[in-house]
Amino acid sequence: MPYALLAAAIAAEVAGTTAMKFSDGFTKVWPSLGTLIGYVIAFALLAQTLKSMPVGTAYAIWAGAGTAAIAAIGMLFMGEAATAAKIAGIALVIGGVVLLNLGGAH
Repeated sequence: MPYALLAAAIAAEVAGTTAMKFSDGFTKVWPSLGTLIGYVIAFALLAQTLKSMPVGTAYAIWAGAGTAAIAAIGMLFMGEAATAAKIAGIALVIGGVVLLNLGGAH
């Protein structure tokens, strides 16, 4: 169950961050509200996850997966360049999260 909550927290954070891109510096109401709602849901779900998962593990997965997802969304849907450095960076973030979990973050 904690991994399902964490996945939902990641999805909410990614949605909130994506909405932030479209908020035009918080000058557009609906994307700004989407940002606020996304982050409130993300932090509420992350808080629930932390009841049954170590903070280091949960935060590493949350931050790493969110970062990788947002970078991929930027490249795939928002016209950001898909450079070798960006792709390598995403791979390193994912590898770091995996290594942290394999290394006994519990």
